[in-house]
Amino acid sequence: MTTASTTGRRRPLGLIGVCTALALLGSACGTPLATPDPDASPAAYSALEVGEDRIDYAVGKVTDIVEEELEASGIPGAAVAVVHGGEVVLAEGFGVRDTSTGAEVDAQTVFPLASISKSVSATVVAAESDDGEVDWSTPVSQYLPWFELSDAQVSPLVTVGDVFAHRSGLPEHAGDDLEDLGYDRPAVLHGLRHLPLTPFRASYAYTNFGLTAGAEAVAVAAGTPWAELSRERIFRPLGMGDTSFSHDELIERDNRAVGHVRSDAGEANGDWVPADPQRDPDAQAPAGGLSSSVTDMAAWMAMVLDDGRAPDGSQVVPVEALREALTPQIVSSPPQAAADRPGGYGYGFNISTSSSGRVQWSHSGAFALGAGTAMLMMPSLDLGIITVTNASPSGVAETINARFADYAQYGDPTLDWRELFGQAFAPLLDPVGDLVGARRPAAPLPSPDPAELTGTYRNDYFGELEVRQSQDGLEVIVGRGTAAWPLEPWDGGTFAVEPRSENWPPGSRGSVTFDDDEVTVDLLDRDGLGTFTRAPAEDDPAEGDPGD
Repeated sequence: MTTASTTGRRRPLGLIGVCTALALLGSACGTPLATPDPDASPAAYSALEVGEDRIDYAVGKVTDIVEEELEASGIPGAAVAVVHGGEVVLAEGFGVRDTSTGAEVDAQTVFPLASISKSVSATVVAAESDDGEVDWSTPVSQYLPWFELSDAQVSPLVTVGDVFAHRSGLPEHAGDDLEDLGYDRPAVLHGLRHLPLTPFRASYAYTNFGLTAGAEAVAVAAGTPWAELSRERIFRPLGMGDTSFSHDELIERDNRAVGHVRSDAGEANGDWVPADPQRDPDAQAPAGGLSSSVTDMAAWMAMVLDDGRAPDGSQVVPVEALREALTPQIVSSPPQAAADRPGGYGYGFNISTSSSGRVQWSHSGAFALGAGTAMLMMPSLDLGIITVTNASPSGVAETINARFADYAQYGDPTLDWRELFGQAFAPLLDPVGDLVGARRPAAPLPSPDPAELTGTYRNDYFGELEVRQSQDGLEVIVGRGTAAWPLEPWDGGTFAVEPRSENWPPGSRGSVTFDDDEVTVDLLDRDGLGTFTRAPAEDDPAEGDPGD
């Protein structure tokens, strides 16, 4: 494996003046510098030297770091792997994979990886591009002719790269609400055509189903389902037998981690208990449905760090296609002040610069129903770490990785990462809805006669909403296969609902307001599409599409 040297100081030629330039050429002019590494690029230069002893020290600190963070958070289980120089230098499990059984985590325990799936999927696309049928510039509609966005001029222009870089113009988390309502992948992807757009290729908004559309197009071009294509292109060549894009395969594994949530909804100090139901992300599998062990993921990180090569030297992923994925394609984190370093997004990877001036490739993953994961790679040090946990996201995985990176670069901590990531992640699980924290009016208006409200209502994006009577009062059913939401009388034609799912954390509460032949559901109105109109009884949505 070719890596940048970690010894000697190297300075970019254009910044160091004639004297140093002459010294680099062997002339005497002041104190001579160390001989530059001929394989190193000035663009990879960092003024902070890092030797092997420091990296060894950092690896030796991992166990202590993980145990400290698990004790502080109470998270049931975690696993960590570190790769360096093409070798797995650490792979270890901690805690339990299921609090109800006490079964322990080890290095082969399979965890749901959530959005780290995006980075792995990017390598699948890059590998498939080797056949010449598709690449990052391939229009999604070339293989999914039914794929449309709300702007007819933009739809045919959207490429696989655009959706993998989250620059298609789709709103943040487009389609996630449809998935929560029980719609399958084709239905969600068809539904994207109804969403408002921001400027194409000029705005960044993180989406699961945009990326999934791009992956689906690549799978169609290959004539192979995504899960099998990933196995053929990446998992088998790297010996990743614990890895899959199928939720059924995860559930069938004996040595698997169970997602955990707090026992007391909304309470930060509640006990961690298995989530019921467990998160099934098959609809968005390329974006969030990967499951794997840290041992397998270590093999994948080593491949990425070695320009797409397997341990036997075979080229699993073409160098140029992989490098495109690892190149910033759009600014994802604009600076908030002049001195801030911006953050970028490639194709399925976060691309940033560490405080020591080193390029970092990273991604996090999170399920409210019990997964918090993070991976981080520093190519100039040929170093990577992945941390996976089996509890709702709280920044623990990111804290572990950041503390490790501090020890590797500086030999000591630099910031209180636990506090910083804890503050950053806390809002992820905050309740949502216009009635959160609100009290019912002291003298509410009477609710309308239930018979006036029952019936079927329709919406182009969400499909059908059924209002019906139950023994306890009115309830609504939205989507397919989802539980009924009881309607709590609030004030006149306004009711309250308290659903709980991946998109609506514990404590969420929103209004459902009836007005003549329309009903507006606040929790579905994020993109202004939460109003349903009463429909004739015979009206029935087309199979596979929520609306049209």
